[in-house]
Amino acid sequence: MHDKLTRNDIKRMEEEIEYRKLELRPKLIEDVKEARAHGDLSENFEYYAAKREKNKNESRIRFLERMIRTAVVISDDSAEDEVGLNNTVTVAFCDDGSEEVYKIVTTVRGDSLSGLITNESPLGKALLHHKVGDIVHVQVSPQVEYDVEIKKIENTVDDGSDKIRSF
Repeated sequence: MHDKLTRNDIKRMEEEIEYRKLELRPKLIEDVKEARAHGDLSENFEYYAAKREKNKNESRIRFLERMIRTAVVISDDSAEDEVGLNNTVTVAFCDDGSEEVYKIVTTVRGDSLSGLITNESPLGKALLHHKVGDIVHVQVSPQVEYDVEIKKIENTVDDGSDKIRSF
């Protein structure tokens, strides 16, 4: 399970764990107690809903702690003029000339529908360490491949606005 995470990813995960333990957990425990006090548990939907939310929170805490414990810490540093982690890249597809903008992120923050592609994805791997003007070959599978040209690289600061993905 050794996910590759940056120090900032780990910091944000630790902040989420702290929030879930210190703020959310006491509230959810109180919700369970309050629902239990309503009487007959066999027909008490509020009790089961409160228990489910409490269990989801505990599961998320365990998941984040395991991710941190097994993580391989990687650097998000890159040269000023080359594609690296947390860079926003504008690429043109050589087939049709259409342009797309992507941000290269770690696997825990990937969300291709929002333009966040991971450093482990075929496109993300291919783009890393290339410069503006480079034509990059992307091999998705033995049957699917394409070329893109890097048009623009923006060195963005990782401000924590990209959420850690929930499972």
